[in-house]
Amino acid sequence: MITDDLPHPGPETDRLREALFSATFTADGLLDQLGAVAYAALARGETVPALRATRDGSALATLIRLFLLCEELPADRVAAVLPADELRTAGWLCPADPGDPAGPLRAAVDIRPFAGPDGEDWWVVSDAGCAIGGAAGAEGAAQDVVLGVGGASATLTQLAVDVPADRALDLGTGSGVQALHLAARGARVTVTDVNPRALHIARLTLELSGMPAPTSRQGSLYEPVRDDERFDVIVSNPPFVISPAADPAARLTYRDGGMVGDALCRSLVQGAADRLTDGGWCQLLANWEHVEGEDWRERVATWVPAGCDAWIVQREEQDVARYTELWLRDAGAHRGPRAEYRARYSHWLDAFADRGTHAIGFGWIALRRTGAGNPSVVAEEWPHAVEQPLGPEILRHFAARDRLRGLNDAALLETRFLLADGVVQEQIGLPGEEDPEHVVLRQRHGMMRATTVDTVGAGLVGSCDGTLPAGPIVDAIAQLIGEDAAVLREATPATLRSLVEQGFLHVAE
Repeated sequence: MITDDLPHPGPETDRLREALFSATFTADGLLDQLGAVAYAALARGETVPALRATRDGSALATLIRLFLLCEELPADRVAAVLPADELRTAGWLCPADPGDPAGPLRAAVDIRPFAGPDGEDWWVVSDAGCAIGGAAGAEGAAQDVVLGVGGASATLTQLAVDVPADRALDLGTGSGVQALHLAARGARVTVTDVNPRALHIARLTLELSGMPAPTSRQGSLYEPVRDDERFDVIVSNPPFVISPAADPAARLTYRDGGMVGDALCRSLVQGAADRLTDGGWCQLLANWEHVEGEDWRERVATWVPAGCDAWIVQREEQDVARYTELWLRDAGAHRGPRAEYRARYSHWLDAFADRGTHAIGFGWIALRRTGAGNPSVVAEEWPHAVEQPLGPEILRHFAARDRLRGLNDAALLETRFLLADGVVQEQIGLPGEEDPEHVVLRQRHGMMRATTVDTVGAGLVGSCDGTLPAGPIVDAIAQLIGEDAAVLREATPATLRSLVEQGFLHVAE
């Protein structure tokens, strides 16, 4: 069996969790023991500072060395902190030398403390030596390796919308990080993955963190989902890397989907509507190709199924050379024979050239099944800083689009609006000038956008306190500046829509 070397669930898992708590092997405890410098270094995959910070022999230092630094430790030292005999029986611990069962012990898997959104103490299980995702995270590992919490999985947790969910699907679960968050919100969680090791490890992650065991299904994309199953929330950190499909020997299950180009992400998006309940959400990370002669926004927007609103955000763009280097290094290919590395590099570039691909976009896609006949599909590039977590902003975006869909221009002028929290105004112009050249509105929350408005727009935004509809405010501004009120009223709805869509104004209830 492909999971014979992994621990098995059982009562020993509860004993292990109690021991981890007792030794403060938690996210806060880890930071306290290591200090900021060693903690940050460990997040980059560098272990030397952490080794130096765990020389005191404390219970916490022992667990850090055992479960995060892959150290082999004397059996008596491990037994002083953990129920070693029980954990050996359950497969969490094993002899460092199988020929010396009384000798030093090692951990069969990595266990990484992880803080939940409300300060919960959780633990994420992964293959030994793979607790920290990052550059060269899979170097020298087997094809079915299961990594721990990396940058991508952490990003997706920050995007999650906090909505009531009875049933949730974590598609391509990996180590179970997303399923952990879904279970904490009370959902009955189904996890899928092509990799049986991932399904097993995801169950360990949830049970070690005190969550109910998920329903596990092996298979690709939506294949394991029954035709009659619907979910309130679907999340996925899929194998989105756009690698040559014709190179199966070099494929890593957690990142390479084996489909041509960005077909895997496209299929995931296109199939979402049929698996969502009315009002249900689908959120995923994705890579997409920038193809010669096509606007990537228009191309990716065509993936969105009918009846769904969508928000597609590109956070980064890389040319095909940089993209190739990133993922060859992730697998450690740059450390191999030079001729082999060059051949693989060229093979990737050939595959991109054959499809006319000149760059790759990194980002996220959020869908909501609304059933609207005129769905809102927004595709944009936003490489700038945002406020985390971003889930509340995603909820606001979809709510605003849904509300605006039912308001024509006349209705907008009869609607009351509120200035969003944290919006500030900047005036830009030459020193000593009476009037500014530009008035800039800037957000300090959410997407942290900035937009330029004219004098009328600035006056409108500054007057939106929820007491008066927009129309009378515009009339007052027109009288104040000596403009034709009818002309301003005609231009204002477009301004209002833009400001509400971007989050500078909210519709007052």
